[in-house]
Order: sequence, then structure tokens, then C-alpha cells
Amino acid sequence: MRKNARLASMAALPLTLIIGLGACLPGVARAKVCVGDDAGHELCLEAPAQRIVALSPSVTELLFAAGAGERVVGVVNFSDFPAAARSIPQVGGYDRLDLEALLALEPDLVVAWQGGNPREQVERLSRLGLPVYYSDVEDFAGIAETLERFGTLAGTPEVAASAAASLREDVATLRARYAGADPVPVFYQVWEQPLMTINGEHWISRSLELCGGVNLFADASTLAPRIGVESVLARDPEAIITGGMGDPNSTWLEAWGDFPQLTAVQRDNLFFVDPDLVQRATPRLLDGTRALCDRLEVARGRR
Repeated sequence: MRKNARLASMAALPLTLIIGLGACLPGVARAKVCVGDDAGHELCLEAPAQRIVALSPSVTELLFAAGAGERVVGVVNFSDFPAAARSIPQVGGYDRLDLEALLALEPDLVVAWQGGNPREQVERLSRLGLPVYYSDVEDFAGIAETLERFGTLAGTPEVAASAAASLREDVATLRARYAGADPVPVFYQVWEQPLMTINGEHWISRSLELCGGVNLFADASTLAPRIGVESVLARDPEAIITGGMGDPNSTWLEAWGDFPQLTAVQRDNLFFVDPDLVQRATPRLLDGTRALCDRLEVARGRR
């Protein structure tokens, strides 16, 4: 009778209270989760994160791809993919955070962009006791690993593992397809004024390499070096590729027509790719890499 009475009294309790009591019972509490981040730190949460703030558009994409989109409560400017991210409250830009707005969201996890967020502001968040994961993805392997780590932190490991496995499989297929492709010397233009490109450490360069492209500025000492037109002329790329400002009719490519001595101009190997597909290290980079491979195949066919 006492047991039945206890069950009856439990049934009368509000559901939210029962859930709260359950979290305190042995064997019911959610397990502690720990992962290593890209800064070499170990981050441990007492339970999977429920309120996450993402401090770069790429991080936002990665969290959604890992199945954690519903847990993202704050993003920065230009977090426009997937479409659901556009309606999430913003906490400033990646390079200037609105800490007051961020703290008001009461996050239990902040995912920072190690190479882009203001260091002092992110460190302040840590001093205030917020768990901070530092993300700095550099290639497809890093994208897949990050998906798995985000899945662990957000309590969505199955979704994240599936996304990571699919990415690895598709990359391996693409790599095998172009393993024996003839090399194509490439100049990838990041910006017009000042003229900028990428070195061999950038993920775009690694995507070009996967397709059989040879980044003519791979030996540059900085990730996105400023260069002169004379340097491009001296290296004489067979193909010039740019994402421009997101406009397929970018005038950036048209400007190279002033240099008819370039092999790329002579063969009309001036190509545009959607910058959203290549300029963020997210699963969409696979689509961008396919586009790069297609452009290089066209260049090979014009020899």
C-alpha cells in the first residue's frame, strides 16, 4: 500500500518537477562529456550543452551539421546557413563581440573561432566561468573530427558520426577519382584590392591539390598573402579561379583580360566558384571542391 501511495503521489507531481527529480537520481543523471579542442585544451561539461553560442558563421554551420542546430541560441553576423540560422539572435560580429548580448543568452557552451575572434573578449568569457571550445578547422579531416566533437558536446553523437563518416567517404571517392590527374598550375584570387591569394596551408589550396591543381603561391609564408600583379605574371598560371564578391559575373576575372600573355587568359581558363562553398571550412566545402575539380577538368581539356 505504501508503495502504491508513493506512486500515486509521484503521478500527481508536475512533469517538469519529475524530470528535475530524475536528473538527481543515480543512473538517471546525464553523463559528463569531455573533448579536446583545436587549441590543445580539454573541455569537460557536466552534461551535453543545451544552449550554445557560435562565434563564427563556419562554427554555426558545423554545429547544425552535427545535429546541434536546435541548441544554438546565439550566432555572429553573416551566419546565414542553413536558413534556420538566420533567425537566431546575433551577438555582434566575429571580430567584435557584443558580450552583454552574449551573456544575456545564458549559454552553457561557447564555441570560439581561434583564428578570428578577439582574444581578450573570448578570454574574458572563460574568466566569467563559461565553457569555451576553440575551433580552428584546416581541412576535411578537421571538419570530420570537429563534427564528431560537436556531437559529443551537444549530445547528438549519432547524427554527427553519420555526417562525419559520409564526408570522409565522399572525400576518399573524390581523391581516388583525381589521383592520376595531370597537374594544373593555378592562381586562386581571394581579393582584388589589395590583390590576395592563399598559401599551401589553406583548405582551398588543399582542395585544389586534391583535384590535381598546383597552387602557385603555396610557398607563401602567410595564410592569405598580399601579392603584386607582377608575381602572377611571372608564375603564369594555367587557370585563374576566384569566388569574387559572390557575383558570378565578377569583374575580377574580366580584369585579367588586360594581360593576354597569361596562359590562363589565352585559353579562357578564368573561372568563378561560389565563395560560400569554398571559403568556409564546413561540409559544404565538399561541393566547392567538386566545383574546383570541374573547372580544372575544363582547363585540361583546353590544352
